[in-house]
Amino acid sequence: MGKPEEPYILMVVVTYTESGSGLHGDLHVRPIAGQSIPQHLRVRFPKALRRAYPRGTRFLVYAKLTDREGGNDFVHTNHAWDVEVLGMPPAGDDMKYTK
Repeated sequence: MGKPEEPYILMVVVTYTESGSGLHGDLHVRPIAGQSIPQHLRVRFPKALRRAYPRGTRFLVYAKLTDREGGNDFVHTNHAWDVEVLGMPPAGDDMKYTK
């Protein structure tokens, strides 16, 4: 992993559905809009937590921006750290978080 200078920060992430070539499954995680990390980046996040809650569930995590050597940026969370389940977005706000 690269970018050792990047700090871990507290951020809200959300599960969403996306399918396509090269993706592992359809349920993914990304930061919500309005944070310091761009919303289009995928988040490395425990699969068991992704599957345990419905699509659109928000989580509060410590994460950081990183990359693989020669690869694209992504957001990394540590699977051993606590995750706070925030639940679904407020009514009328759910379209912002799902694809």
